[in-house]
Amino acid sequence: MTVFVEAVAIGLAIAAPVGPIGLLCIERTLHHGPARGLATGLGAATADAVYASLGAAGMGVVIGWLTALAAPLALTGSALLLYLGIATLRRPQAAGAAQAKEGGSLLGAYSSALALTLSNPMTILSFIAVFAGLAGGHAPGNGEALLMVLGVFSGSAVWWLLLAYGGGRLLSRLGGRGRRWVDRLCGLLLIGFAGLIAWRVLPTIVAF
Repeated sequence: MTVFVEAVAIGLAIAAPVGPIGLLCIERTLHHGPARGLATGLGAATADAVYASLGAAGMGVVIGWLTALAAPLALTGSALLLYLGIATLRRPQAAGAAQAKEGGSLLGAYSSALALTLSNPMTILSFIAVFAGLAGGHAPGNGEALLMVLGVFSGSAVWWLLLAYGGGRLLSRLGGRGRRWVDRLCGLLLIGFAGLIAWRVLPTIVAF
């Protein structure tokens, strides 16, 4: 159980820094309610669990394949972030709570966050290093690997639950003007993340 607790802490640490998924969770919680925000976070947590599974298994062939696809996947993620950022900036101010909760679906929120998080396959390398430390430098057994993966998912899911429902209560107190400023901030930051990812990846493609 020590391994599980440590993996939960790792999942929390991976999910907690404010990044594009965190911004999406905040934005969707603000306009569509905490359930939509939680679905977004669980999509990211599922992607973390997928990469954690590969990292725990130490699948060298899969790792090499994902590394080779890192640049195109990262550019795809950059394009998705750009689209989401522009859509957030262009979002009309909701006339009321009922209108704010319209549009999209829980499955759409989940799948978009899953795809966006999976567009960064280099995350698996971090999990390999972390799990090597948790396992004491040896390949983890099946039971130990399962505990690690479940721990990462649980820790990540707990963070998104707190952000969606705890943060949702705070966001619900904002007036129309406050909501619009949150939209602008989230939209600009999402576009900024898209530009940063593209700036990091394009030189590697040009060099190739």
